[in-house]
Amino acid sequence: MSEFKAGELLDKIIVPSDLRKLNENQLEQVAKELRQYIVDVVSVKGGHFGASLGVVEMTVALHYVFNTPDDQLVWDVGHQAYGHKLLTGRRANFHTNRVYKGLSGFPKRSESEYDTFGVGHSSTSISAALGMAVASRLKGDKQRQHIAVIGDGSMTAGLAFEGLNHGGVEDSNLLVVLNDNCMSIDPNVGALKEYLTDISTSHTYNKVKDEVWTLLGKVSKFGPNAQAIVQKIENGLKGALLKQSNYFESLNFRYFGPIDGHDVNHMTKVLQDLKDIPGPKILHCLTKKGKGYQPAEDGSPTQWHAPGLFNKDTGEIIKVTPKSPQPPKYQDVFGHTIVELAEKNEKIVGVTPAMPSGSSLNIMMKAIPDRAFDVGIAEQHAVTFSAGMATQGMIPFCNIYSSFMQRAYDQVMHDVALQNLHVVFCLDRAGFAGADGPTHHGAYDIAYMRSTPNMIVASPMNEEELRDMMYTSQEKTHGPFTIRYPRGNGMMTDWKTPLKSIKIGQGRRIKNGEDVAILTFGHIGNYAVDACLQLEKEGVNAAHYDMRFAKPLDEMLLHEVFGKFEKVITVEDGCLMGGIGSAILEFAADHGYKASVKRLGIPDEFIEHGTQLELHKECGFDPEGITQAAIKLVGAKAKKQAV
Repeated sequence: MSEFKAGELLDKIIVPSDLRKLNENQLEQVAKELRQYIVDVVSVKGGHFGASLGVVEMTVALHYVFNTPDDQLVWDVGHQAYGHKLLTGRRANFHTNRVYKGLSGFPKRSESEYDTFGVGHSSTSISAALGMAVASRLKGDKQRQHIAVIGDGSMTAGLAFEGLNHGGVEDSNLLVVLNDNCMSIDPNVGALKEYLTDISTSHTYNKVKDEVWTLLGKVSKFGPNAQAIVQKIENGLKGALLKQSNYFESLNFRYFGPIDGHDVNHMTKVLQDLKDIPGPKILHCLTKKGKGYQPAEDGSPTQWHAPGLFNKDTGEIIKVTPKSPQPPKYQDVFGHTIVELAEKNEKIVGVTPAMPSGSSLNIMMKAIPDRAFDVGIAEQHAVTFSAGMATQGMIPFCNIYSSFMQRAYDQVMHDVALQNLHVVFCLDRAGFAGADGPTHHGAYDIAYMRSTPNMIVASPMNEEELRDMMYTSQEKTHGPFTIRYPRGNGMMTDWKTPLKSIKIGQGRRIKNGEDVAILTFGHIGNYAVDACLQLEKEGVNAAHYDMRFAKPLDEMLLHEVFGKFEKVITVEDGCLMGGIGSAILEFAADHGYKASVKRLGIPDEFIEHGTQLELHKECGFDPEGITQAAIKLVGAKAKKQAV
């Protein structure tokens, strides 16, 4: 049972049908109790915060008006869906949110029938809801409603516009609710943000819209003539706004708004009316991230996106001070190093798709603002934009989370690699991303980048190697160059070492040994260091090699390994299928080596959420997993020395 207490009304709501039994005048209290429950849980358990607080009233209104789960509600960027989870049968288990073996932090189809579409990456909701709406139409179901709730910067991505472009020509029951809070994780950027601001602040536009809403509030009284009345309203609106064109209406979406997304009673009335209007519609709602919790409203939305643990009474974020100095995060090493390099090389530019704080490119944006670009949630554009700059002799460092780079793979292949352009891809969050789970795990980049012609694929074991790989990548024209590194801290407290070149495709021997060779790629090699020490206690003398490059492979080093060892273990925090272990097996087969090779890495399945160490252990490549794999491969019995 949960340790958290719900309010009087929320306690009676297990599923949305319970919510719909309440009177409309009770909805404000439900929203208040729902918001407080989110504050209570997240303050002591952690998780995403500001986004879900910002849609509390919207969540209540949507589930009150629409007959979920029969009506299909699709949430974009699932970290705004905590209130949705609490109203759909998961309140008792909500304290396990993002915990190993607990609830997912995002909507997930296998978790609940109310989660109609799995989300985690942005901008999928319109396309998905449109697909559902067309399917319902084809099955002859004209009553079923389909609602896409898109916000937190998701409307800046190309996929959202593709969905709108198609949705405008389909005669389907599709409602797009635009949660306009001017934020993703960092502030929104780009022309669309300015356009939405213009709509929401235009006195002329809103004067006409106020009149429309007055008329629309009477639509239900016109019965079968409702559609004709709305058409007259629309025609009048278009005539009055010849100088104030509306982008959404140009795509054949009936546009309504902007309205206050925190007025649950008004939201409820508006949604009731929109149910009676057929075809594609968009409702523009103005919201505030962190709404209803004063410290989040007054503080930085970026900080309160996922603040960690905090004192709910004071808003003080709880920071655990380590007893000894800690190594920096890899992302911060990247952020400081790119500034260091850019100050010496005027060709270097930085690019990120809406993650300046997450990737630490914000350091460069502050130090050299005219050469650092946040392009919004638009990974495909980020890659091709970088390619365009590369054609003119610039050296773009395109910093994208590993799992988000999947969205731009065609651009990597067609726009960068095919033309052999010098773009440096810095893939943050490579390997397991932790509590964000399978939508965010960077499990596949080794395989998809290794299979790309002209691509160099590297991964540092520590901060010094990251700096040196970044230095090497810009030292001369290499063509496309990938550097992958994990979420979290490195290994070195004294990390700011002098920059130096690394020979492309050259690994290194870390430890000599006789019984088994352990070949690692990236930060996960630090586990092998611990495993080698444990193996010594077990009577197994293991050699350890840091490959550093998955492509090109260090063939001289591999000839050394296979010429000496009959037992070899490869370790990577990427998928086994097509990863560096596969590359090493290919090398062994091509050169006729007959060694026994055990590959450790991520299996051919989607791994759920948990801490990185929990997930490494589950997949068997934590220090103990490496140790046991080596003992099993060598066939040696433990030879513990006598005390």
